[in-house]
Amino acid sequence: MKGARSGTDRKLLSINYLIAIPVYNESTHVVDVLRQTRLYADNILVVDDGSTDDTPQLLDRFEGIRTIRHGQNLGYGRSLIDAFDYAATNAFDWIITMDCDEQHEPAVIPDFVEAMVKDDADIISGSRYLTAMDDNDSPPADRRSINKRITAMLNDRLGMSITDAFCGFKAHRVAGLSGLTLSETGYAFPMQFWPQVVANDMTVSELPIRLVYNDPNRHFGGDLDDPTIRHQHYVEVFESEMKRLEQKRLEQQHRTDRDRTDREAEGCCPCF
Repeated sequence: MKGARSGTDRKLLSINYLIAIPVYNESTHVVDVLRQTRLYADNILVVDDGSTDDTPQLLDRFEGIRTIRHGQNLGYGRSLIDAFDYAATNAFDWIITMDCDEQHEPAVIPDFVEAMVKDDADIISGSRYLTAMDDNDSPPADRRSINKRITAMLNDRLGMSITDAFCGFKAHRVAGLSGLTLSETGYAFPMQFWPQVVANDMTVSELPIRLVYNDPNRHFGGDLDDPTIRHQHYVEVFESEMKRLEQKRLEQQHRTDRDRTDREAEGCCPCF
């Protein structure tokens, strides 16, 4: 029948997803990023993390863009946590997170949506290193080194097989996020996120994306601009989270053992 849609087309249309974009002083990029993102998504949330430049005024020019504004800079992780909460509260099925520095290309959004349709993963994580692309940029040496070391650590300690620990371009199944207890507000957010993903038996797949570095001199801020300190900070957050999860596991095991003992005691009949 003329005009009939394929099953895949119908599934694409039925997926209820939100694009979430954390921003902090992104007046240089925010207009172009939002214009491009609108070509691929109807539901867009911007989390303005206390911008002090013209970002808030530029956001006001866009009708239909949902906005969360922090009165002060609370951190990248806090912005993601707020975006996850918003997606759950507003009954979205999926949330795609992307940065606002034009390193994440909105044209890739349909690829994420197609991966959602397959319904075989809870986290679809963009990877800049999964597939070599001819038009890839060269990453700053310290960022590539830290990413490589942290990714190897996660794979070794968590039994994962990812290739890019720090890519913020991700699709998340909102129902799966409900089991996570996220509190890391800074750039070390992935160091808490990945252990909890594994602890909650969430499935992960990767989607190749282009490696783009428009500004290799962008700063993390403060001591984190020192690569040694940044790497150490990531490891410390990871180890703290692993310790917390192990303690949680032991407490759960203790409750399970106690409940089993109580049930056995209640079912035991005295002999006369």
